[in-house]
Amino acid sequence: MDLRSELLKSIWYAFTALDVEKSGKVSKSQLKVLSHNLYTVLGIPHDPAALEEHFRDDDDGPVSSQGYMPYLNKYILDKVVEGTFVKENVDELCWTLTAKKNYRPEGKSVLPGTDAFRLWCLFIFLSEDRYPLVMIPDEVEYLLKKLCMAMSVELNCVELEDFISQDSVQQNGFIVWAFLEMMNSGKLTRGIAKETISMAIEEVYREIVGDVLKEGYLWKKGQLRRNWTERWFTLRPSTLVYFTSEDRKDCKGSIQLDGNCCVEVLPDRDGKRCMFCLKTLTKTHELSASDTKQRQEWTTAIQTAIRLYVEGKNSLHKDLKLKRREQREQREKRREAKEQELQRLRALQEERERKMAELELLQEAQRQAQALLEQDEQRRRQQHEQLQHALEIQLKEAEEARASMQAEMALKEAEAERQRTRIKELEGMQQRLEEALQQEIKARQDEEAFRYAQARLLAEEEERMTALMALREEQEEYIQRAQREKQELRQEMESKSRSLDEAQRQLEEVRANRHRVDQDVVDAQRKLRQASTNVKHWNVQMNRLMHPIGPGEKKSTVGGSFSGFRLSSQKDPALRLKQKTDDQSDESKENVENIENISGCEGDRRISKTSNGDMEIP
Repeated sequence: MDLRSELLKSIWYAFTALDVEKSGKVSKSQLKVLSHNLYTVLGIPHDPAALEEHFRDDDDGPVSSQGYMPYLNKYILDKVVEGTFVKENVDELCWTLTAKKNYRPEGKSVLPGTDAFRLWCLFIFLSEDRYPLVMIPDEVEYLLKKLCMAMSVELNCVELEDFISQDSVQQNGFIVWAFLEMMNSGKLTRGIAKETISMAIEEVYREIVGDVLKEGYLWKKGQLRRNWTERWFTLRPSTLVYFTSEDRKDCKGSIQLDGNCCVEVLPDRDGKRCMFCLKTLTKTHELSASDTKQRQEWTTAIQTAIRLYVEGKNSLHKDLKLKRREQREQREKRREAKEQELQRLRALQEERERKMAELELLQEAQRQAQALLEQDEQRRRQQHEQLQHALEIQLKEAEEARASMQAEMALKEAEAERQRTRIKELEGMQQRLEEALQQEIKARQDEEAFRYAQARLLAEEEERMTALMALREEQEEYIQRAQREKQELRQEMESKSRSLDEAQRQLEEVRANRHRVDQDVVDAQRKLRQASTNVKHWNVQMNRLMHPIGPGEKKSTVGGSFSGFRLSSQKDPALRLKQKTDDQSDESKENVENIENISGCEGDRRISKTSNGDMEIP
């Protein structure tokens, strides 16, 4: 179905909505408004004079759909360029016009306006290409199954069959308003929340009408920073677009798909599981799914999109719709062929019955002829006995009559032989028909056996899949336990490393304190040696000054008195010097004792740090 056909279906609903009197005609003023709105939503330059110019030869009356179609094709549809407008806006315009007239839900409506619009779009997409638009029951069942699959429920086929059997449903299919009435009745969605129904309708609408092959979260590895980021991916037949979240407002990029693209499954690495890559001519995009099932679904969907691009198809569901239509046509042809075969068999049966009736008639005629012959023979015998003498004269004539009678009997015997041969052929044909019927019965029995075997294989496959999922869960639990143990070991190593760094720092402090104390001890020893030297010097000076005067030394009185005075004057400084020297010696001793005490304290402190740090000082 091309773009023109899709647009025509929506516009047909808008045109019929403007036909208030249901006469098949619409006024020119309403067509002008409709055409103006179509120009706007289709992105075509407005041409207000085109409608008047097209209908300038007509009267002032309304215009039929056949009269509006040439204008619609020439001035609107021929100028439409795909990609320059949004198809959903056209559908919203046509839905707004037709819903005001035709969509009037009675009582408590199950569907809001948005869901009704999306179901209307789905109906247009799946409807047949003939007007008035209808959707055959097979397509209705297909759409309802898609909705039920999106809601994770089973389709109520009994309610669907009851609705199809109603008088409101046409023989050739559903009209859109009957379909919306069925959905609004709530019989098929009984016990399901409205939010669930709306989400299912939106999902199916995006899949079928929006050509979305698959949507969901995937982890994507960056091209520059090489980090993993979770993105919402939307796959269409030609592109793979990814967003920040599922509201699809912030688009982070897109990947163009063509015949040069391919998908490959990757082994688990970098802490990521269920990895696969999408290769293009210029880049390789690494992706990671949540589980193996999602990875299989994504790889299959991407391969389907690449296949559609290679085959020149832009919509998967359009292709599926054509295939379903071809399958229906093939089923119809097979049904017609089967009916023709049954008619032929019935004709053969009737022919066989007719032949059997003819055969019975021939046998009856033969019996009657035999009875007549016996009667004639008896009569002739009686006449022979009565007219023996008279017949002797006419013996020659009687012999000739007898010969002619024998010839006639031979002809009748040949005819009877041919009838018996025909009977044998008909019996052989009946036997072959019975053999063909037996073969058909056997083929159906074989088909039932194959179906039973296939169901059994599917059940075994499901059991194996369940066992595989259990093993996978055990493996994931083991991996998580190993990761927790690894994290605890890493934390213990970090704590020991911090303890080692703290001990190293204390060792450096002890070494610095030891070096400082050694410097203080050296300074104290140097001061002690200097003080000892000073003490020795002053002791020598004091001994020299306090040496007594020996006898025999002569001094003058004046001189003696002066010498006594000088000695006494010198004696006092010597005493003062001795006292000063003693004080300095005491002070030096005190300094030495203090230095020894300090050294002892520092030594004790070094010993205590050594015992606390469990390390030896060199």
